[in-house]
Formats: sequence, structure tokens, C-alpha cells
Amino acid sequence: MNDMSDAMRTVLLAGHGHPVAAANVDEAFLRIQEIAATPLDPADFHAAVAQAVAAGLILDPVVLPPGALQCHWRLRLTPQGVARARTLIGP
Repeated sequence: MNDMSDAMRTVLLAGHGHPVAAANVDEAFLRIQEIAATPLDPADFHAAVAQAVAAGLILDPVVLPPGALQCHWRLRLTPQGVARARTLIGP
């Protein structure tokens, strides 16, 4: 994944050190931009999340907690995602 997009870097770095839990993807998008202190293009963000899920770097962010009446959005890195984020941070 040498050609990782800036948006995917932002998602992984945001998820590495910060809990991102939101009622929906729009709130999550705003929260990740806040954490990163940088604007993201919505299409790039959605593509990055889809690619990160497909690559096994994050778990599916749409979660239906037990007893909930609606889904929530959670950014949860897999062990591979944590390792990748650490390489982005550097030594």
C-alpha cells in the first residue's frame, strides 16, 4: 500500500490515537477533520474508509450496538491498521 492516499493516512492517524465514535458518517467525517486539523474532500474520505476496510486496516465502521435502535459509526483500527499507523508516525 505504498500509494496510500492522503485521506487514508488521515483516517488511520486519526483512528490511532483518538476514539472516533459518532451517530453517523457525517459526524464522523467532521470529527476526523477536527482531529487532523485539515479539511478532507467527502468523496476522498468515503473512498479511504472503503479502501481501509477492504485492506483490513479498519473494521467496518457501521456498528449496531446491542439494544440500539440505529447504527452508529466507529473508527476501529485492526492490528494491521495500528501497525500501519505506527509506520506513518515514524520512530
